This record gives sequence, structure tokens and C-alpha cells, in this order.
Amino acid sequence: MANLLEGRVVAMTGAGRGIGRATALLAASEGARVIVNDPGVNPDGSGHDDDPAAQVVAEIKDAGGNATANFADVSSMEGGESVIQTALDAYGKLDGLINFAAILRDRMVFNMTEDEWDDVIRIDLKGHFTTTKPAAVLFRQQRHGRIINYSSVSGLQGNSGQANYGAAKAGVAGLTRVSARDLGRYGVTVNAIAPGAATRLTATVPDSARQIRQQRGMSSGGGRAAEAQRQAAQASGMRGPEMVAPMTVYLLLDEAWNINGKIFSVAGGQVGLLNEIYPPLRQIYKDGMWTLDELRQQVPTQLMAGIPNPAPPPGDLEVPGRS
Repeated sequence: MANLLEGRVVAMTGAGRGIGRATALLAASEGARVIVNDPGVNPDGSGHDDDPAAQVVAEIKDAGGNATANFADVSSMEGGESVIQTALDAYGKLDGLINFAAILRDRMVFNMTEDEWDDVIRIDLKGHFTTTKPAAVLFRQQRHGRIINYSSVSGLQGNSGQANYGAAKAGVAGLTRVSARDLGRYGVTVNAIAPGAATRLTATVPDSARQIRQQRGMSSGGGRAAEAQRQAAQASGMRGPEMVAPMTVYLLLDEAWNINGKIFSVAGGQVGLLNEIYPPLRQIYKDGMWTLDELRQQVPTQLMAGIPNPAPPPGDLEVPGRS
């Protein structure tokens, strides 16, 4: 143990299970005092159970570390603020915030209910803002701090049946990039991780949905080769949530001071820096306004040449415009 986080206080939402739990244990082993937030809900957001957060706190203390539990629902401003206040009450300071909290309510977009949409957006996206806002106020005043958010390939690439989750996680990516610009001048960094791990949430995805995603090249990383690697990694135990924890903790360190506004993919032994959305991957230019006829000629042959449709219609479906 190198005590790389000695004296630091880090609050983590959704840290009672999965990647959050693994990260809490690792951070504590490096000397951090950890606020373990988790209301102990089911994967769909229902229910409440204090045990997951309490058990992680007990594990940390049994190993000689220091941690405090918080059981608030961070989908409300009151709940998010309570996580930050718990850190101040227990330890008098806060140095880092990691937002893991998320639920799933998967359904195809044409079947999704308003409640299924609202619940996921409220927890998975708003739940990042409710903690980030009060933490940002504090970090701006003290001129230092680390915020690490959790996005997903579902929001960055797209997964069938996850319109709500994908929208929330794409929003987290946007929140991360904007917050990084808002806070960077104050010595605060804001980054995000898009994880690939076998967790309680991923276990709820039906096999039928997995098959559809694989058929459409939507598995993490995309393509058959990536899927084969994913399966091999899972078989060897490399898809465990603990594999994502080290990169998460690394972003808390002093030496990561100049990493800001970035999104990393982390799965098994792979850590990748994701492309920025801008500048454009490709572009066509004209000194003036494009005509429809010009776009009809240039878009397919230049702008979109070789770019696949992630979910093409079957060959026997009559599609207007397809030759």
C-alpha cells in the first residue's frame, strides 16, 4: 500500500456494489477516507436497503481504513447535497467525488413508458448533477478537487433497448465536458469513465437484447473481434468490476492534475482514451449554401463513404431509396 490518497476525503455514490464498491475499497486501501453512498435499491430503482453501503464501510474499517455510510437517494437535490454534507460533517473536508449511481429500465423506444424514461433520467443523469453542483461550489472555493463521472457505451455509441439509459449517459458525457471547462480554471478536474464490466446491472440485460446488439455490432467496442475479446476476457475473470477501479482511482491522484474533460473506456485490461466529438471526423465544404442536388451527390460519396448503419433494415424489407 503506497498511501497515494493519504488524508484525502472522497465521496462515492452507488458505492455499495459493483464498480463503486471495488473503487471504495481500493481508494480506502490507499489512505482515502470514503463516503459510501448507496440507498440499496434494486437494478430498476425500486426498494431500499442500508446493508450494501453499511457492509462496504464495515469492510473498509475491518481492513484498518476509515469510511462513513450515506443512504440518500441522489436523484433529488436534497439527497445529492446530503452526500457532500456527510463528508464535511464526518471529516471536515472533501477532495473528490465519484458518481457511480445508476439504474436500468430497459425497453425498446416504441414500448417505453414515461415513468421508465423519467426514472432513469432522474437517477442516472440528474443524480450526477445533484452531487456535482454542491461539490463544485466547494471545490471552486478551495481551488482543488476531482470529479469522476460514469458514462456508458450505450450513450456514446448506442445499445438497443436503452433509449433512456443511453440518453442519460450521453448527458453525463456532456455534463463532464462542460463542467471541466467551468471548473478547470479553479484547479478542479472533471473526467468520465465508460466501463465494461460484469455487474449486477449488466446481469439484468436479457439474452435476447444481447443477441440483437451483437448482431448489429453494438457490443462494447463494436464488431465480432471485439465481442470475441470481450467473451474471452469474461471467461478469464477480467470482466470483474474490480478491473475498472484502478483507472478510476488514478484520476483522483495529484499527478492527474492536467487530465480534464476526458472520457476513458475501461474494460478488463484495456484502458482507452475516447475520441472527442469535435472537430468533425469528416467534412465537406462549399463557399456558399449547399443545394439538395449537391448534397445528394456528396453526402453518400464523400461524407458517409464507408460509414456503416449501426442497425440496417433486413435485406428483404422494401426501403424507399435503397438500390
